[in-house]
Amino acid sequence: GVSSGACTSSMLLKDGELYVANVGDCRVVLSRKGVAKALRKDHRLTREDERLRIENTNLILFSLSLFKSKSIEITYNILQGGFVHCQNGIWRAQGLLAVSRAIGDLHLKEWIISELEIKRLRLTSDCQFLIMFSDGLWDKVNDQEAVDVVLREKNLLMSCKKLVDMSSSRGSMDDITVMVIDLLNFVTTMLEVSVGIGSDSEAVLEAEAMDELL
Repeated sequence: GVSSGACTSSMLLKDGELYVANVGDCRVVLSRKGVAKALRKDHRLTREDERLRIENTNLILFSLSLFKSKSIEITYNILQGGFVHCQNGIWRAQGLLAVSRAIGDLHLKEWIISELEIKRLRLTSDCQFLIMFSDGLWDKVNDQEAVDVVLREKNLLMSCKKLVDMSSSRGSMDDITVMVIDLLNFVTTMLEVSVGIGSDSEAVLEAEAMDELL
């Protein structure tokens, strides 16, 4: 129905480059030499820029007359846009959603947009794997913990199960979706194709990739 919505993350590997797109608070984390790096910022109302965007959507100025006589008029000006407030430590839009972007939620689409944010970076030899996961995991397990579990478990399927169990044991009541993508085969193929580029050019590519992550 019109009240249903979803968050999503997607990725594309093409010609040695990684593209990551997200709407909402699903997260994509890259392991580079064992260090976790979130590739996109979550679309949550903890982000000041997202709160301001909603509050400024269709901003209207109201003038409320408080007192009026022949010689004096007192008015109170009210600016009203989207409604954002914090309750029990959780920011919500229109008193309902904690995410600021999503697919669906048509009754809130005036404020909860579905516009993607996209990240592009070039794969390098130290890119190990990606973890794609929903907030049911990262609300209880931080990015580096998730990377450490995958590094220890080795088997990708078992590492996913381990992460789900870890989040559940810490009290997660939300849906928990986890996917681990091994990048080593893609990186190896890319480097084999680019053998003729030369070490200087490869160093430039490494530097560009690092700049894109900063």
